[in-house]
Amino acid sequence: MARSSSSSAQQARERLAKRLGELRRQAGINGRELSRRCSWSPAKTSRLESATTAPSDADIWAWCRACGVPDQVADLIAAVRQADDLYMEWRRGQRLGMLRTQENILELHDRTRVQRVYTGSGIAGFFQTTAYATATMKAFTRFQGTPDDVDQAVASRRRREQALHQGDHRFVVLTEESALRHRIGSAEVLSEQLEHLLTVMQLPSVALGVIPFTADRPNMWLVEPFYIYDRDRVIVETLSALITITAPGEIDLYERAFVELGRMAVYGQAARDRINEALDALR
Repeated sequence: MARSSSSSAQQARERLAKRLGELRRQAGINGRELSRRCSWSPAKTSRLESATTAPSDADIWAWCRACGVPDQVADLIAAVRQADDLYMEWRRGQRLGMLRTQENILELHDRTRVQRVYTGSGIAGFFQTTAYATATMKAFTRFQGTPDDVDQAVASRRRREQALHQGDHRFVVLTEESALRHRIGSAEVLSEQLEHLLTVMQLPSVALGVIPFTADRPNMWLVEPFYIYDRDRVIVETLSALITITAPGEIDLYERAFVELGRMAVYGQAARDRINEALDALR
């Protein structure tokens, strides 16, 4: 795994190295003993724990066997993949515009049977109208200073809506009430978007929950938007990056968060009432 210039990717590698050291210490062995059990030199152990050298899959297996924790292998190998391949700097990914990212997500979207989504500040991409998606992407393009291929990117994003109407796809979406009030674009753009939301939430493939402003939050707080694709991966949206998560333990964490957020949401007519209240505020 070549060393990346991305500080975020390097930080992921350092977290992995730290985790390896923690497993060794929890097993009650020093670096020399671990090296003996793994049949390699103490220098290699030092390089792995300092993130100077990235571990191979075989290294992970050997380390976990030496520490008596074979159940950690899957998560650690996934962490290697994430650090090397799956962390994409947002600006780097968008340097030629937004279309490429939309096309990549469309492919994943089409092959996913059950998609679970949490959004705190905007409407989920596959629910967005043309005007709302255009306003969102225009704002992003201006902020990041990336090439403007918004029209093509919006067309690609809108193709995601087809899965709402065909096949055996299922969409479970949780949206903060505040997302219904953020004026992305104009009042007219948001009004059209909310009307569209009332329409798509009637589809048999869609389950939509709205988390009220006043919801008690004993176990879960506002978090970054995330998309769970089946049980295979999670994509988390931050200001600077799209983070793809494939480690089983981390996927479990986001699934737990989704369950807790879902307990705070209202559904059916109660959710429609929240959307209609947001619409009334625009009139």
